[in-house]
Amino acid sequence: MPARSPAQNEFTHDLLDSGVELAVDHLPDRDTVAITIRVLTGVVDDPPELTGISSIVAQTLSKGTEHYDGRALANAFDALGAEWAVTSGRQTTVARAVCLPEFVQPLIELVAEMLCRPTFPREACEVAVQLALEELRQLEDNPQGLLGEDIQRLTLGDVLGRNPTGERETLARITPEKVRAHWQRNYHAGRIQVAVAGPVAASKLAQWIDRALAGLGRSDPHGRRDADFTFTPARHHRPKDLQQEYIGIALPGAPRGHRDYPTERVMLGVLAGGMSGRLFTEVREKLGLVYWVGAWSEQPRGRGIIHLAASTTPERCEKTFSTILHELERLPRDLTDAETQRARDGLIAHLETEDDLTRARAGALSDDLFYFSRPVGLEARLAELRAVTTEMVADYAARLPRDRLCVATVGPRELSA
Repeated sequence: MPARSPAQNEFTHDLLDSGVELAVDHLPDRDTVAITIRVLTGVVDDPPELTGISSIVAQTLSKGTEHYDGRALANAFDALGAEWAVTSGRQTTVARAVCLPEFVQPLIELVAEMLCRPTFPREACEVAVQLALEELRQLEDNPQGLLGEDIQRLTLGDVLGRNPTGERETLARITPEKVRAHWQRNYHAGRIQVAVAGPVAASKLAQWIDRALAGLGRSDPHGRRDADFTFTPARHHRPKDLQQEYIGIALPGAPRGHRDYPTERVMLGVLAGGMSGRLFTEVREKLGLVYWVGAWSEQPRGRGIIHLAASTTPERCEKTFSTILHELERLPRDLTDAETQRARDGLIAHLETEDDLTRARAGALSDDLFYFSRPVGLEARLAELRAVTTEMVADYAARLPRDRLCVATVGPRELSA
């Protein structure tokens, strides 16, 4: 039976006969409906010799189906006034769409046409591969992007840490036949989570989605798995003739759902929450060490990673590196209630503002399904943030494993520290 949350959100959550997991956030006063369809497959399922193929599948789903060529499918979406996009990442491939309530059923049928009946035209696959190769070429001129690629490989390992775009050697092996075979292996209803927000009845959505996606088959639910990697301290330098030096630091953090996760978010707000964050005021404004500096986290399913990064001059890279770590180290000793409140209020304000967007509600609900396999809702997230105290942030910062760092640098100088 569907389950409803007791909070202000009117959630419906069910496993459909087709094998699709559906959650609906009923918003009767909204003017639009937002749909997020998450397929639990990404670069983690790419064969090593075909890294990037999940991304090619995602890019070519809409280039031709049994009933439409690529142009006709795009025209059909336009006729509904729908906004839509498909993206592929490390663990999931996501299709997002927004339309008026009266067009929800035909929109679902069009998205299902892409997912269930793609033909992967040869020319479209070849173009997608060429675009991916061009993206890799452009990456060579993006030192911040190269830094991100290197730190991801260090922290996430040789499988999950691969570049979702692919590599030159692996992209060269991708053919339309291999694209189709990869789609057949990984696109199953048992791997699909659908989150919908807006003024539409959950019972109707269940019927439409169940019927539209049944063609994928119910088998193969094993895509619902946590990220599998071992965080191993490591260091990597990419020599590059630049005027700046780019530094990336990563250490283990809290996964979604862990009791420390809200505390970590507030801590990162203290460090990098706008122009009042410690990294900006202490490292950039007072010492003038960096061009930019930041801190954030990422959460592969079941895991967590904290990132710190900056760009500086080669001559100041050692000082910048040690100063960033010093700011992290001293936080437990001198954190103030005012800093905690500022960071906490900023996060709460962002959540409450974002909640006004129907597509954000659908996205948050999709995240709930991915991380927790159930709707959680805004009120629960706000309550967790409001409960965070200065003592909790200081204690969490003190417990961070600062001796387990992954460090990547891009530029003319390698760190000696």
